[in-house]
Amino acid sequence: MNTQDLKQKFGIIGSNTLLERAVDIARQVAPTDLNVVINGESGTGKEVFPQIIHQNSARKHGPYIAVNCGAIPEGTIDSELFGHEKGAFTGATEARKGYFEVANGGTIFLDEVGELPLATQARLLRVLESGEYIKVGSSKVLKTDVRVVAATNINFYQALEKEKFRADLYYRLNTVPIYLPPLRERKDDIHLLFRKFTNDFAAKYRMPVIKLTGDAEQVLINYFWPGNIRQLKNIAEQISIIEKNREINAELLLKYLPQYNSSNVPTVLRNDNFSSGSTFENADKEIIFKVMRDTRAELNDLKKVVYDLVTAASGKINKEDVQIINRIYNNGNDHTNDNSGISYTPVIQSGNANPHVIEVEETLSLQDKEIDMIKKALRKHKGKRKYAAKELGISERTLYRKINEYKIEE
Repeated sequence: MNTQDLKQKFGIIGSNTLLERAVDIARQVAPTDLNVVINGESGTGKEVFPQIIHQNSARKHGPYIAVNCGAIPEGTIDSELFGHEKGAFTGATEARKGYFEVANGGTIFLDEVGELPLATQARLLRVLESGEYIKVGSSKVLKTDVRVVAATNINFYQALEKEKFRADLYYRLNTVPIYLPPLRERKDDIHLLFRKFTNDFAAKYRMPVIKLTGDAEQVLINYFWPGNIRQLKNIAEQISIIEKNREINAELLLKYLPQYNSSNVPTVLRNDNFSSGSTFENADKEIIFKVMRDTRAELNDLKKVVYDLVTAASGKINKEDVQIINRIYNNGNDHTNDNSGISYTPVIQSGNANPHVIEVEETLSLQDKEIDMIKKALRKHKGKRKYAAKELGISERTLYRKINEYKIEE
């Protein structure tokens, strides 16, 4: 079954490149017995992909069990997953099979796996490594043959740093990662999904289908969608039921979008958990350009003030003054002594005749800014990539890729 057939069978709507890639990876990994971790924000549809993997595997005739790890209290999670013996704890009036015993020969989907307590993570690691587990209150080692597909919306790198998730379990689980993009990265798919949901609700509630005006479509596409597909579906249902007018304009749609203005402001997102992304990849370019222009104007104003102060005091600018001022404007670096490879423009020049201020046109190139930031971070941390990556808010792998891409000499 090809990717398009899978999308049709499991109701996956959209043609986004990242989404297509996720479906294709699920299709390819399904016939194997490899463990899979599905990464994505809440509401992106992670629960569909374990079913794709299970139903296209040799285990498709075996059990399929989905477990929401975040919904089970810490005190009972071991019992739920691995079972318990009679009398193992207060209230254990009879023996009980756990999910790993029930799912033997099939697939178990561990949703929100990042919420598992550390003690349970150790038990899970043993199952993944040897297929062995012990029921709560027992000393007998049992065996199970289960394929594990996990999903999470946490940032694994941060969880590993804070020691909230075991590194050995992460590498055992994350044999094949699948990344699901948030809805804001699938702008071309938003209206398709909305139209599908409104058609479904019109049929369900036996009422005419609602339609969006052109300005409403733009609002829909430009909204940040923190709740992703789940939020989009809920809003489509609300409007379908509540609004008598079946043509929805932007003003009406905005009433259903909480904090539209604040939620719609793009931010520089850390995406350490995924392979894509520099610091700027998820930021709105126009906002960055505006900040750069404002900074440039403020910088030139500051240059004039400093120049006036120096000349007022002495009537001239000597060589030492020039070096000091240039260091101020170049973030503490004297361009005459810098071996970092970054080109600094002198903002003030001197001579026997008339000293003058040089207007510096700051580059608005995102790539140049990114290269500059990477070089500064590497220089600050003396070439140690781990700390430089942390300073930049990206993963070490992304930093390594950027260094090679831009041919940055460390």
